Amino acid sequence: MQNNKQRVVIAGGGTAGWMTAAALCKLMGKQLDVTLIESDEIGTVGVGEATIPTLHLYHRLLNINEADMMAATNATFKLGIMFENWRDVGKDYLHSFGFLGKDCWACGFQHFWLKGRDMGIASDIGDYCAEHLAAREGRFAALAGQDQNHAYHFDASLYAKFLRGIAETHGVKRIEGKIAEVQQHVYGQQHPQNGFIKALLLESGQLLEGDLFIDCTGFRGLLIEQTLMTGYDDWTHWLPCDSAVAVQTMSTGTPVPYTRSISHPAGWQWRIPLQSRVGNGLVYCSKYLSDMDAKALLKANVQGEMLTEPRLIKFRTGTRRKHWNKNCIAIGLSSGFLEPLESTSIHLIQRSIIRLLQMMPAGAVVQADVDEYNLQTKIEMENIRDFIILHYKVTERNDSAFWRHCAAMEIPPSLAHRIEMFGEAGKVYKFAQELFGESSWIQVMLGQGLTPKQHHPIVDLMPQSELAQFLGNIKTNVARQVQAWPPHYDFVQHYCKSRMM
Repeated sequence: MQNNKQRVVIAGGGTAGWMTAAALCKLMGKQLDVTLIESDEIGTVGVGEATIPTLHLYHRLLNINEADMMAATNATFKLGIMFENWRDVGKDYLHSFGFLGKDCWACGFQHFWLKGRDMGIASDIGDYCAEHLAAREGRFAALAGQDQNHAYHFDASLYAKFLRGIAETHGVKRIEGKIAEVQQHVYGQQHPQNGFIKALLLESGQLLEGDLFIDCTGFRGLLIEQTLMTGYDDWTHWLPCDSAVAVQTMSTGTPVPYTRSISHPAGWQWRIPLQSRVGNGLVYCSKYLSDMDAKALLKANVQGEMLTEPRLIKFRTGTRRKHWNKNCIAIGLSSGFLEPLESTSIHLIQRSIIRLLQMMPAGAVVQADVDEYNLQTKIEMENIRDFIILHYKVTERNDSAFWRHCAAMEIPPSLAHRIEMFGEAGKVYKFAQELFGESSWIQVMLGQGLTPKQHHPIVDLMPQSELAQFLGNIKTNVARQVQAWPPHYDFVQHYCKSRMM
């Protein structure tokens, strides 16, 4: 130990590195000596421009002012994701961040809605959710006393820069340089710390010793994989997309408060509206679309002048077999990759950071903590994996070889069970450590075309007139609430204006 502080060395910057550095120093700076190594010559993926509402927890922990962050990162608000052509060509739906209607003790709102729809007295299920309706109508307001579920679209590079300022203010030492060698402790094979990382040797000759090492080196996993040979579980047999092309364009219209996900014959395209530009990308399976054709397809389907040249990104969906191995914790892309369909990349960074803070060793690494960290991460990764697979598996598209492959592929038993439960009786569930809740599963399964065969029998105890009143009151209250909100971009400009001056 140095000055009785545990030495934490973060390899790599970007969103993962600076989120980690800011949290560790802001929350545990009196007990940790944190150093971050990054090189301006090594680029970051930097296209994670859409988030989900869980980021609020991270911001609350660091006492980050929302308007300050948005002004610094060119941000807009996000209420959900519009899935275009996913169920079938010409059939769209919205996965919003809100909660649907009102549940009862025995069953969820979807059962009341299902019966109401069968009786012709229920409208679109999104009409019973404020965030859903607001997204469709382009409205937003962050009002005191209203628990509105929202996230952000922002510039990931500017977000990393914003967090770097917080981190350095709280004592993080940044070192510019490239890592030339990862040195490990060499003891007898039975020694509990044999093979632990001892130090990082930079090309400059500087040696950085540490007690804990955080791998934020991206896909290459310099510490967790190239050094510790942790192993990787490949999920491409369930998530076959392995490539992306990304480009930034000028805005051509008013930013909408949702991400657009537009499916195509070999994958899908994203459009993420920031205040002054749009982030675009094409995710695809190289077996069905060449890199050259992907670039051409993206160029043909963006709107506005291109601000950057299309950038090719290759990836392999899956997860490290251990996210914490010896005294190394992988955070960000070094820990695994799930395509950005549901904007979960930054969430997984945040969860890794919070989990590490909860299990931070007081001295030597405790194997029980390591095992629990890895178990919790595995459960969360598999839940997100299943949710993303759902979009590909449950589809009516059969217009291309890619979509026919997805519809026919085998899926994890955990997902097959969820699909069967909902398809048979409209039931969904959520375990404590899972990210996506009932409303998310319901919106996507209904949106993709999975219609339950029956509803819960308790709904049949409600007379038709009472059910009509129940559904009508919720719909009216949602509409009244949303109509009181201003247009989304008007609110953004007003909210961030004083911070931009």
